[in-house]
Amino acid sequence: MIEWIILAIVVLIVLIAIFYFNRFVVLSNRIDNSLSQIDVQLKRRADLIPNLIETVKGYAKHEKSIMEDVSKARKAMMEAKDLVGKVKANDVLSGALGKLFAVAENYPDLKASTNFIELQRELSSTEDRVAYARQNYNDSILSYNNIIQKFPGAMFAGMYGRKSKEYLQIAPAERKAPKVSF
Repeated sequence: MIEWIILAIVVLIVLIAIFYFNRFVVLSNRIDNSLSQIDVQLKRRADLIPNLIETVKGYAKHEKSIMEDVSKARKAMMEAKDLVGKVKANDVLSGALGKLFAVAENYPDLKASTNFIELQRELSSTEDRVAYARQNYNDSILSYNNIIQKFPGAMFAGMYGRKSKEYLQIAPAERKAPKVSF
């Protein structure tokens, strides 16, 4: 009888170990997928920018330095290899795009251009998608960190060499409230 009890306990422990191993794999894959979605949206954004620049160039020929800044920032984002580099490059690109849209305010014909309006709409939609992808990534990190920090997951996390993962942080500049003046 004692042998059966010991066998049942061993089988139960093995089943729990398998459950936690599989759960860690699923959550890690979800994090990787979320990160990939951020990358996809940043690429989409970068692909829209050349069209935006060409549209604006026709109206604002003497604003060449801003066009170059946007192009350089886009190139830096495309060349970034890791998440931290992509986030930093994306912040620089956001600032350059802000300047570009500020210039567009000085050109009424440009603001009324169908191409420009559509590109602005697409970029805005992409920004929303990036924000959603970032939120989804952080939610995935939360689920993963919760399971590896709570008992009994913490025991199995140590056994499998799993460690907490870092959340995606926004740049300090993005935390400031935008200044609106009339």
